[in-house]
Amino acid sequence: MAAAQRIVATILGCGSSGGVPRIGNDWGDCDPNEPRNRRRRCSLLIEGWSEGSDQPTRIVIDTGCDLREQLLDARVDRVEAVLYTHEHADHTHGIDDLRVLALHNRKRVDVYFSAETGARLREAFGYCFTSPPGSDYPPILNAHEIGAGAELSVDGPGGTISVTAFEQAHGNITSLGFRVGNLAYCCDLSGFPEASFEAISGLDVWIIDALRHTPHPSHLSLPETLDWIERFAPRQAVLTNMHIDLDYAQTDAETPEAVTPAFDGMQIDVVTGQILNR
Repeated sequence: MAAAQRIVATILGCGSSGGVPRIGNDWGDCDPNEPRNRRRRCSLLIEGWSEGSDQPTRIVIDTGCDLREQLLDARVDRVEAVLYTHEHADHTHGIDDLRVLALHNRKRVDVYFSAETGARLREAFGYCFTSPPGSDYPPILNAHEIGAGAELSVDGPGGTISVTAFEQAHGNITSLGFRVGNLAYCCDLSGFPEASFEAISGLDVWIIDALRHTPHPSHLSLPETLDWIERFAPRQAVLTNMHIDLDYAQTDAETPEAVTPAFDGMQIDVVTGQILNR
């Protein structure tokens, strides 16, 4: 992150794999009259502006099946990089919507993922990376394999944004978390190896998985999340990947002052840690 650079993170989606409400108009314990309870699948937009730049450098984390609507709402027509946390459908199955960005900007979109995630995406969406025999459609993505500890420099019109990847446990697979400055994004996890503790220390903002009240084999429950937050003490924690049993107002009232549930469209100043809208 360059000196004098402004970085803003926007929650594109903070819902669990089925979203809120789930199909069938199932709101669970969430009040349907509270707009902040309507949640699309998890994704994050990071935008950076260097001093004097009028266009930002943009990074999107995960391309779930709500990506088209998310990018329309955020007025995004270009991204410099897409980062993937892991291969599950609710984080990847909007990948074809990157085609419009590639066509609009007349160049492939750079995507970054682990070896495991890359293998799954190439298996399911191979045409995005290589044109099938006889096809007139060009590939739309440039693939970059990364692992825990990778340090990325994403260049764009708003300057360079530096990102560090780190390992997370996600049940019986591994996911990646990402740190930008003093913000860390940690969706879809059940714990951290000790090797990742440095990456989640000294944070101003920690966006972290809090699926539901009760335990889950591959996600943090709210009580477990609060234990991690107490242990690493970020200035501000933001809960994401929330299921239908976590109502916005009730969860906000029941958690400490420095902990708040996310909502779709929430914007956070990465440099100051301030939530810009509530």
